[in-house]
Amino acid sequence: MTYVPSHGSHGGRTTRGPRLVELDALRFVAAFAVMSFHYMAASKSLWGDYPTALFSSVNRVTTLGILGVELFFLISGFVILMSAWGNTLGGFVVSRASRLYPAYWFVVIALFVMYTFAGVKGFDPGLSLRDWLVNMTMLQGGVGIGHAGAVFWSLWVELRFYILVGLFTLVGITLRRCLGFMAAWIILVAVAEGTRNDVLTYLFMPRQAPYFIAGMAFYLIYRFGSTFVLWAFVGVSYGLCLLAATERVKGRVDMIGFSHFPAPPEGAIIAITLIFLLIAAVALGWLRWLRWRALTTVGALTYPLYLVHQNVSAVLIPGLKDSIGRWPLVGLTMAVSIVIAYLVYRLVDRPGQRWLRAALSASLDRIRLRDGGSAPPPPVRETEPATQTREASVP
Repeated sequence: MTYVPSHGSHGGRTTRGPRLVELDALRFVAAFAVMSFHYMAASKSLWGDYPTALFSSVNRVTTLGILGVELFFLISGFVILMSAWGNTLGGFVVSRASRLYPAYWFVVIALFVMYTFAGVKGFDPGLSLRDWLVNMTMLQGGVGIGHAGAVFWSLWVELRFYILVGLFTLVGITLRRCLGFMAAWIILVAVAEGTRNDVLTYLFMPRQAPYFIAGMAFYLIYRFGSTFVLWAFVGVSYGLCLLAATERVKGRVDMIGFSHFPAPPEGAIIAITLIFLLIAAVALGWLRWLRWRALTTVGALTYPLYLVHQNVSAVLIPGLKDSIGRWPLVGLTMAVSIVIAYLVYRLVDRPGQRWLRAALSASLDRIRLRDGGSAPPPPVRETEPATQTREASVP
């Protein structure tokens, strides 16, 4: 990789440069973990029995796939700060909107057709036409309307993080301001946890914020190098993430019982520790040897894979569970989900991103010109990794 000094009083790596394909690989790990969780640990309604009993040989691992979303959040903290650094609010909005919406719109429309006209029952959200239309905005979580897809809850979490970072761009992002931003957020998380105030909890997301903050700290380590202060942010966030993860897993165990969801607290601790070690390895450059070009495509298809995989299982598993073995069926469902995700990426997501980015950029240029400004020069092509969950940089 080539390093150049960043602007400002501190040296560091540029926000432009070779794509971090190691994050693409980790995105797929996160998506595969979530997919394994849904297929082999969480879909009793599809199988007619507890999946952890059907796949007992791996249930101590598949139950922890629930934390794949948390890996997406950690990656988002890293990537979104990289994307916003040196960017304007308008540029940041264009970047995120063009990344999130084309594939999302397509999937929402496909789910509407599937549940309205195809008679599919599994994971049917039971939405009215108005609710489906509101889902097209991705803001349904903010107005109390159900999600068209069960996994869409994490997108609303991501959007709130984007809003906070977007507001941050208005004052200009620097290293010192990042430290202040993260410190203030941690304090607000503590206040929200201590007071159990609904408004503070909604705004500052105490169960998800530590992952975003840790991801931001890891990006600063990647950009500026290791310092005690940055590793202190990682350490505090790690502790808060352990609390959030063990409580999240415990909530599932309490709901259906340990015998049906065998995920002990130490399993969650190991999973979160491994997640942090992987992102630390990215920040420190230890995974720089991962330069397989296909990982770029693998990373790009994880967002549509995250969006479609659960509903693919709603079609295949009930229809085929009595005719083929459960292991071949899981393999088939995973393969079909990946193929569909690849097709969505190639035929919808990639061209849709280009179209929406160009349309939004042109609109911003017209607004600037009408306000008496001048159109900016053509943007430098960015090579930073896109978010997913997760993007959610999103899941």
